[in-house]
Parts: sequence; C-alpha cells; structure tokens
Amino acid sequence: MYLPTAAADDEAGPVGPIDAGAGVQSTGVTSSNADPAAVQACSQFATALDSAASGYEGFADSLDANDPYVHQSNVAGRTTLRQSAAVAMDAANTPGLNPAIADPMRSWSFGATKLLVKMGIGMTGGSLDDTATQVNTNAEAVQRECAAAGTHA
Repeated sequence: MYLPTAAADDEAGPVGPIDAGAGVQSTGVTSSNADPAAVQACSQFATALDSAASGYEGFADSLDANDPYVHQSNVAGRTTLRQSAAVAMDAANTPGLNPAIADPMRSWSFGATKLLVKMGIGMTGGSLDDTATQVNTNAEAVQRECAAAGTHA
C-alpha cells in the first residue's frame, strides 16, 4: 500500500512517502501456473491496500490543507485502516500461503494498526512518518512476493 504524502503539522514535514494507488493493482494479470493460495491472498490483500490508501489519503489531504474537518477525516482514515488491517491479516492466514507472502502481510497489518493508533492519539511528524514508511515497505515486500508467485497485490 502506498499512502499519500501529507504534512502532519507545519514543522513536522510529510507523513510518509505514501502514494495512494501508485503501484497498487487490485486486478491484474495472474500467470496460469500461479499458486492458488497466493492468488486468493494477494487479491484480498490488494483490496485491503486500495481501501487503506483511499481512507488514509482523505486524512493526509486534510492535514495538507489544514482542513477544519481534520477530525472527521481522521476517524474515516482510522476506520478504513482498521478494516484493511483485518482483511490483510485474514489474507495472511490463507491456508497453504507461502510464509514469504504471509509474513509481510502480517507485518503490514500490524503497521496499519500502529498507524491508526497514532492517528487516534493525534501523533504527527516523525513518528507518524516512520510508521507510514514501515507500512509502505511491507506493502512493497508483499507485492514483490505475490509477483514471484505469479500473481499481483
């Protein structure tokens, strides 16, 4: 998942290099010899990424604009991250899924949960940036492993 870049506050800088949708593909080419467990889990994970990116983007945009409705976008962003984290964890628990795919999915889920908690308590700046970067790193690892398994995330 790539989350949109946003300024957490005037002094803190961006909330991570999160680019909503860039590189995220919820439907795509799957090779004929793809691992069926990977196809199922990676497709499910792609859905989680799309949802999380969309929800976080609204939050990040409201920070950039110093939106008076930042609280509403924070709640909406946390809700989509929570739902996406659950979907990702479910995908990671797909029977027969290679641990090389499942492990970064689980890490992504934990990272998304950590991000939503930080959003909930109003953390901004470097700490939020670091967590967003970790979430992105895990999303990229899942995408690489899904591609190696003949499918997409």
